[in-house]
Amino acid sequence: MTTRRARPAPRPPAGTPAPAELARQARAVLADAVRIARWAADGAGPGAVPLADRALERAAAAMELSPAQVRAGWDRARLAGLIELHGDTARPGWRLRAWNRDDSAVLRGWVALFDAWSLVHSSPEGIEATAVAEAVEAVPQVLSLLQLSAGPVSVPALLDLLAQRVAELHEERCEVPYGPQEPAPATETSADLNALLLDWALEGLAAVGALTLGAGHATLTPLGNWAVWVKLEQICVAAQSPAGNIEQSAADMLLGCARLTPGPARAEYRAWLAARPVGSAVAELLAVARGEDALL
Repeated sequence: MTTRRARPAPRPPAGTPAPAELARQARAVLADAVRIARWAADGAGPGAVPLADRALERAAAAMELSPAQVRAGWDRARLAGLIELHGDTARPGWRLRAWNRDDSAVLRGWVALFDAWSLVHSSPEGIEATAVAEAVEAVPQVLSLLQLSAGPVSVPALLDLLAQRVAELHEERCEVPYGPQEPAPATETSADLNALLLDWALEGLAAVGALTLGAGHATLTPLGNWAVWVKLEQICVAAQSPAGNIEQSAADMLLGCARLTPGPARAEYRAWLAARPVGSAVAELLAVARGEDALL
């Protein structure tokens, strides 16, 4: 069997707060969401529709928040896994039950919120869904620049990077119109659109506590810096697939891992998963599980 030395655990960048401090900051960001989740878990009986009009009014009065704040906190609680919806019933998620004692659960909940920043902060009205999706796909590069800069980065520099990434996405799609084309209606220029979408993205990331906005610049918070570093490390792991199965199909990857000892096999699984969107990776693995190969 193939055996390889395990990759040493990476150390976070100098100055990164300890996990306990990061968890404290995450608890502060999600404080209202936790209050609302606990209220819903304690007060919503079986079959009750969480945050129906009457429930919304009761929650706002009980917690001395505005209805808009309650709705925002409710959405954050769902995205962070603090609440689980089963039909019309709200139940506490496992992260809510572990909130006061498990820093790891807190950080995972905040990372889930961070990943969903585009759902927390609604996109500008009148913008095509394709343009919004391109901006969301370009944001990881913006975050990488912020993390690698280890300090404030000017908005014009971030805008240049966003525009470059969006242009690359256009080229990758190779969209070539066929047949006679009607003149497109007058719209905002690409530069104006990119600037609008960058502002939206930065505001959304600030809303979840990932960065702060200054006069013409943005800076990652300690939480945001740590989260982006973790994601960059995951990419590095994916790029260093020990046995070279990262580009294989799910079936071939699993067959290749069957010849490895447990440690290297786990490294292959993680690298393979890290290199793919979660949805497509799960779908591919499920398709293999439903197949006819008894070994898989």
